[in-house]
Order: sequence, then structure tokens, then C-alpha cells
Amino acid sequence: MEHLEQQERMEMWKKIQETLINEQIDQFRAEYLELHPYDQAKIFEEQNEDIRFLIYSYLSPEEMAEVIEQVDQDIVSDFIIEMVPAFAAKILEHMSTDDAVDILNELDKNKVASFLTIMDKRSSEEIKELLHYEEKTAGSIMTTEFVVIHTTMTVKDAMRHLRKEAPDAETIYYIYVVNSYKKLVGVISLRDLIIAEGDWLIEEVMSDRVVSVPVGEDQEEIAQMMRDYDFLALPVVDFQEHLLGIITVDDIMDVMEEEASDDYSKLAGISDVESSGDTAISSAKKRLPWLVILLFLGMLTASLIGRFEATLAQDPILAVFIPLIAGMAGNTGTQALAVAVRSISTGDMNKKGKAAVIWQEAKTGLITGVSCGVIITLLIALWYHDFYLGMLVGISIMATLLVATISGAFIPLVMDRFKIDPAVASGPFITTLNDVISIFIYFGLATTFMNFLL
Repeated sequence: MEHLEQQERMEMWKKIQETLINEQIDQFRAEYLELHPYDQAKIFEEQNEDIRFLIYSYLSPEEMAEVIEQVDQDIVSDFIIEMVPAFAAKILEHMSTDDAVDILNELDKNKVASFLTIMDKRSSEEIKELLHYEEKTAGSIMTTEFVVIHTTMTVKDAMRHLRKEAPDAETIYYIYVVNSYKKLVGVISLRDLIIAEGDWLIEEVMSDRVVSVPVGEDQEEIAQMMRDYDFLALPVVDFQEHLLGIITVDDIMDVMEEEASDDYSKLAGISDVESSGDTAISSAKKRLPWLVILLFLGMLTASLIGRFEATLAQDPILAVFIPLIAGMAGNTGTQALAVAVRSISTGDMNKKGKAAVIWQEAKTGLITGVSCGVIITLLIALWYHDFYLGMLVGISIMATLLVATISGAFIPLVMDRFKIDPAVASGPFITTLNDVISIFIYFGLATTFMNFLL
């Protein structure tokens, strides 16, 4: 099944829609189910409620589960709520346990309890096990649908067991091995299992160098580990090394997208990621907390300028360059912030060392500061025919770029040291903070060397 482009999807849907509206059920099912589940989901998302209810009536819960698993996480809960509860519960039963848990975590507790009551006992128990884990930890994103074999099995027995369990497993590329106490002791790849002799014991062919993560591990750390080791799956264990579940690469891709969106929202000074379905009030609630903080910082900047009122009165032209110096400080601070946050999130910070990163940014700030300072000095000297004014602005630019670059790199490190998400040191926050620093440097130098300006 090939992935469809947007235009192809539109044309395909028009064709399928006719069969749907004309109640040509067999033809609809044949054409719709022939598509890749991703394309099925994209077509489904674009339909109105009436068309969606027709689709619910023409597809089985198992078929609908494949569609729902591909639907955008931000809106999937809305579709589950609008369905007949019994039908929605059946869909959740057929979904991967971790995907079903992700959906239920978006619903209120009463609806969750209602769905769990309707679902079959086995599915309900598996979902309940995952629901109590803290959000954004290994336990919350792992799946319990995996194949496990025992050390005492022969390869032949393991293959027989694999054929029986594989249809319900999320992945079988890695098969994890446990001992009689259900503790994780090894791993064997599907390839190694296939080429091994049938009468060999599993403990003879498995690898005991298995990498696992504790159930409470942060999902961002897990994503980093899977990227470093190029794993397709990672086992999750409790404090006694009992195997609880596995985390697959597709789950980690969702985590990486979620973390990137989360970091982007914080860098933009938003408390949470906004979606296209948010109302004006909900969007304002997400933006207001940072804006209020920045408002007070802005008042500090205004107060600082007021303290240098006498300096401005002596040479009013100094006011012309306030936006230039403040803007440059904010820009370079945000650049350093982005580099620092990325180094922390990718683990490069630990490899290079914090001191090395700050020193690197300091050298970068000095080079960019001197370069911009020389350029602006020459421009002002030629434009305003005032070399001393050019020197003042040039030295101010050089100093502010150096300090702003260091602060942009240093503040995220401090936050990381105190276990605060470094992305909280948002672009607007760094920009406003550097405004204060740049104004202080600029007017401090202007006040000191006012005799040369006059």
C-alpha cells in the first residue's frame, strides 16, 4: 500500500464517498480498506460527523482500531467520545495497549471508568496496569504486548511459542528472555533464533548483555538512549529486574515529536502547545502567564531607562540606538539559548562539559560582538559624522553581545542543574532579560564618557 499525497487522497476520497453515500457497502469497504491505515486516518479526520457515523457502521471495531491508531493524538479523543460507548470500547480492546492508554489519559475519569467497565476483563486489566504510571515515564508509554521466552526452552520450543504469540505482539524483532523468577536475563534477535539449531537451549544462544530502563525513567531519557543505541525496542523493568513491558521505536517517535513541540512552546513563551482547535480564551490562558512575567521585566527595563533620564537629556540622540542594542542582545541571547537547550537535550552537554560549552559561547559572543561593534562604529561615524558616538554604540554592542551570549548559554545550564526544564528559559524571557542588561551597559558607558560625546 503506497502513501498518498494530499491531492491523491482528495481524489480517492471523492470516489470512495460516492460508494459510502449510495450505501454500496462492499465497494466502500474494498476501496477504503485497500488504502494504507495512515491515509484511511487522514481521510477520516476530514469528514463531518454524519459521514463519520456512516464509516462507523460500515467498519468493524478491529478495522476501525487500525484507523484510530493513526489519527492525530490531539483530536482522537473527540472521535472516541462521539461513538456509541460499546463500539468505542471494542475499538480500544483491539488497539495496542499503550495507544489505548494514551487516548484514555485524555478523557475525564468518569468516561475512563465507563469504558473500562464495558471492555472485556483481560483488556481492561492490561490498560489499568498502565494507567496508574506517572505520565511521561517508561511505564506510561510501554506496551505489554510482547513475546517472552524462558532460559530453559529449546530453540524449537521457542519457535513454537513465538508462532503462537506473535500475532498479538507489537514487535518480534527482539525476543526477551526471563528466568524462573520472571527476571530479565537476556535477549535474542529473531534472526539468531531462526539460524540456531532446534535442540539448543535458549540460554546458550541468547545475549546476556541486555539494556533495559526502569519503569519510572523519563521518556526524554529513553528517547536519547534509543537514538544512541539504534534500538527498535527497549525492555522496561521494575526495581527487581522483572520484565514489565517494552517500548518500541514508533512510541519513541511520538515522544520525540511531543518533546519537540513542548520545547518549542516553552521557547516561544507558551505554557502549553496550542492546537488549531483551541478557542481564543484557552489560547490566551496558555500565553498569559509568561506575558505577565515579561510585563514586569519590561517595567524593570522602563524603570532603568528612567534612571538615566539625565544622560538622555544631555544627549537625546542616545535614544535612537536603544532598540538596536536591545534587539541585538535579545537576538544573540536567543541563539545561545537554542544551542544550549539542544546540547542538553541531545546529551552533547555531558560529552563536552558545561565549562567547555560556556567557554565556546563566550568566544563566539566575543567574535560576533567585535565584528558587529566595528561595523556599527564605522556606520555611525560616516552617517552621523560623530566618531565618539560610534565608538560608544560599538563598544556597547560588543559588550552586550558578549554578556547576552554567555547568559543565553548559562541560564539553561543553571535550570538543568536544579532539575528544571531548560526550555523554560524561553526566548521571550532571555530577550527581555538581555534588554535590561544591554540598557544598563549602554547608558552606563554613555554616562561615564558623556564628556567625549558633548
